[in-house]
Amino acid sequence: MSDYNAPFEIHVHGQVQLRLGVDFAQLQDALKPLWKYAGARSLADGSVSAYEEEPGIQFEPKERLLQMCWTVRGDEDFRQSLDEMCMSLNEIADQGAAIEVTFYDTEFDEDEAEEAEDESESRDDFLMLFVGPTPAAIMQVQRDMLVQDVINVMERHFDAAELSGVVAEIDKLFTERFDALVSSLDLSRRPRGTGGGRGGSNRRPRHLH
Repeated sequence: MSDYNAPFEIHVHGQVQLRLGVDFAQLQDALKPLWKYAGARSLADGSVSAYEEEPGIQFEPKERLLQMCWTVRGDEDFRQSLDEMCMSLNEIADQGAAIEVTFYDTEFDEDEAEEAEDESESRDDFLMLFVGPTPAAIMQVQRDMLVQDVINVMERHFDAAELSGVVAEIDKLFTERFDALVSSLDLSRRPRGTGGGRGGSNRRPRHLH
């Protein structure tokens, strides 16, 4: 589906820590939904981004790390490829991880729309996907990201020391969600509270380089 007339440029960005012993062949199989969608015959061929200044899909075997900064041209059907990729990565991930996906509408021209007083809107979209070896590991990443986002916003008005109660309430919500899953799933451990802090990553939709 990857061609220059595709309605979207789709950017996939994130890194996943892989289990000990995962090799290139296993990773290639897990990422097959991506490189196959790009029209490639292997991960080596499909790992190259549509933009040469982006590093694409990289495997660091010593660090057991998958890194993705990769763009492909496509359509809404790419979402199915993302679902399949996440299911496969769950099998080889060592810990929870977040993957950002941004759909850029290539058919929308903001300047032309303004000149024509066109009320049509861009179809840009942003997804945050999560993978991990267990639901608890995935929930841990979600919890940590939410805590950082809330702390980053509230520190504009409050000292970090004043926000422990807010973090405790977030932990409570995730504990309740975890407990709701226990009855049907065998989960290894609860998401653990790590406390709020300064910093945190900026997870607004990434623009192409």
